[in-house]
Amino acid sequence: MKNKYKKGDLVFAKVRPCVTLVVRLYVRKVYYCTIHNDPTANELVYFDSELRPYIGNLSIVKRQQHIV
Repeated sequence: MKNKYKKGDLVFAKVRPCVTLVVRLYVRKVYYCTIHNDPTANELVYFDSELRPYIGNLSIVKRQQHIV
């Protein structure tokens, strides 16, 4: 299986759609992400099924959450 997101891609987690994440690393089917524009935050770890691509506007992300 190939990784869906590349290093540097913007994504968000299904459980916290209002927080934009940056993919830092993909190893053994796990994505290591950091919070966008917050260098002091801890690294977050997600599986592919827990992430969605960031579209570019938080209001759009919130609308998608209500649709899904």
